[in-house]
Amino acid sequence: MLGIGANDVNRHAPGVYFVEVHQAAGYRMQTDRKDIISHRGGQMKKLLLLYAVGCWLSAAAADSLNCRLVGQCTPGYAFGVAVSGNYAYVAVGMGLRVILVSDPAHPTEVGSCACLASGVAVSGNYAYIADHDTCLRIISVSDPAHPSEIGHCNTPDYAYGVAVAGNYAYVADNSAGLRVISVSDPVHPTEVGHCNMAGSACDVAVNGSHAYVAGGPGGLRVITVSDPTHPTEVGSCTCLAIDVVVSGDYAYVADQSAGLRVISVSDPAHPTEVGHCNMAGYAHGVDTSGDFAYVADDTAGLRVISVSDPAHPTEVGYYDTPGEAYGVAVAGDYAYVADGSGGLQIIQFYGGGVEETPSAEVRKADLGPTIVHGVLFLPDAVGGKRLAVGARLLDISGRKVLDLRPGANDVRALAAGVYFVLSEPTAVSRRPPAVTKVIVSR
Repeated sequence: MLGIGANDVNRHAPGVYFVEVHQAAGYRMQTDRKDIISHRGGQMKKLLLLYAVGCWLSAAAADSLNCRLVGQCTPGYAFGVAVSGNYAYVAVGMGLRVILVSDPAHPTEVGSCACLASGVAVSGNYAYIADHDTCLRIISVSDPAHPSEIGHCNTPDYAYGVAVAGNYAYVADNSAGLRVISVSDPVHPTEVGHCNMAGSACDVAVNGSHAYVAGGPGGLRVITVSDPTHPTEVGSCTCLAIDVVVSGDYAYVADQSAGLRVISVSDPAHPTEVGHCNMAGYAHGVDTSGDFAYVADDTAGLRVISVSDPAHPTEVGYYDTPGEAYGVAVAGDYAYVADGSGGLQIIQFYGGGVEETPSAEVRKADLGPTIVHGVLFLPDAVGGKRLAVGARLLDISGRKVLDLRPGANDVRALAAGVYFVLSEPTAVSRRPPAVTKVIVSR
């Protein structure tokens, strides 16, 4: 029986539970229809207990929550990263490094190009480098093993960030504001417009006819670029803006010690902060995917923030990387973190717990792990082909509870509930790890 206020649930096993709420006569309960289901005259709300209060109190001592390291590569001191196709392009201060990530568990450097690099964007066969000394550099990556500079355009100040849209590159150029450079001829990029602004331009994102500039102490600056030759500021929002990404009607701003700020840009002339989430470290970089924002949080690593309710962004996962997380790019199931001295870190976020791999193959009955009478059977091979080199059983919070071996595994000692089998595929398969849901019942 639950009482009003705090209830101790430490003694309960991890699992999915439901809270049945009975309302007093004469009172009407307002509910979220997506969360509440009717049940025999009462109301039942789904509740996910990871380790309840005990887990949350001990989370600070752990190095991860709902995230796991998939692979890593240390090409140099990583400041920024962009991902396109099977490659990650890493700005390492003294150059661009090209990393093959078709097998995320085993990223491999395949090419490099010497230059000064603090930011990188990729479009088509070209990587665009914000050279933090003097200019925008354009690198041909049509042959990823041999990237080569083919053009550059000087800028007045220090180029820290770059975004590309259509035939234009937009450069965040410190005190010189936003520079708009035509890259229709990549060999001869030419500045066609600029916009001065308050603060120091650190990074830029482009969405539609507007550029959103992280202006450092000058906050978020919104600039119309419908005419690239005459970019004009139309709005601003006060904050310490170090990095910015735009998705839909919202701009997500990395604000160092103030964490993540969510700013409505539905009216670009009047951007308005609607929510924020404090971080454990200093937020330097941000990217989004679906209902989640991924924040590069310096020595606190990668933080994952649910932004399904933009007014109340909430941290739902993290991974404490070995270096200093400065930049992040999300592609598919993975977050690619430019981790300073830690190089490139590839991290998977499991959602609100662990997420089953959306693959028809791992769902086939003859391929997946099965549980019968307290024994989890893990197939070793199908059709003469070895499936995996190892596997682990995870609870719904993503924590390992058991190392699995091919064949029979005794799981009778485990509490009833939902678990996930994480299988590491063989190297020759060149497939990412697979996650399959299993249920232990009594």
